[in-house]
Amino acid sequence: MNAHINLKHLLPAWEHFRNATDIAPIRDEAHYMRMAETLEVLLDAAQGNEHHPAMGLIDIVGDLIEDYEAEHHFLPEATGTQALRFLMQQHGLKQTDLPEIGSQGVVSEVLSGKRDPNIRQVRALSKRFGVSSATFV
Repeated sequence: MNAHINLKHLLPAWEHFRNATDIAPIRDEAHYMRMAETLEVLLDAAQGNEHHPAMGLIDIVGDLIEDYEAEHHFLPEATGTQALRFLMQQHGLKQTDLPEIGSQGVVSEVLSGKRDPNIRQVRALSKRFGVSSATFV
């Protein structure tokens, strides 16, 4: 890694990026909604490809959303798997009712923690339940 960072080039690029995307620590509910929309656009662009160039931004925006939700939405700490179980219970769903994830066997592996849902599955679950994709990440 290059220990010398050229701030003369970095700072103008950062300003341009920040102004174009508004990706920064979330300030308020309106900014939170914009970041949730940004996450959805990035997930659409990645189309489930774990190696897509948008994956770095997906991680950053997801972390920003998670940080804001932890401070302002006061939900109990839950993993993506716990959130999915809760949503399944609230909607009266069984493992076979989640074709977004895959077969009953794949759903079982996700619910048991043996497998993490991929980006495509996260996006589909987010859309189905009307929650932020960060819920399952």
